[in-house]
Amino acid sequence: MADDQSKKRTTVTIYGQQYTIVGDEQPSHINQVANYLDKRMKEYKAYNPYLDTTRLAVLTALNVVDDYIKLKEEVNKDRDSEG
Repeated sequence: MADDQSKKRTTVTIYGQQYTIVGDEQPSHINQVANYLDKRMKEYKAYNPYLDTTRLAVLTALNVVDDYIKLKEEVNKDRDSEG
């Protein structure tokens, strides 16, 4: 129970919905992540105006994870070439 009390609560708005995030990260970091996600969802909605929110969220998640994996592979490639 003591761990739960040390967790930080941050309320963010993503695509018009409020969410309370509980965790160890600083509120500034949580807000940065939420703002990035909100921006990306709005970008994809502009290109796909007929997507419902669930499909939009999945499409956004797929693209963000794709970016993450490519970046991770690039970092590992650079790390391997240095060694």
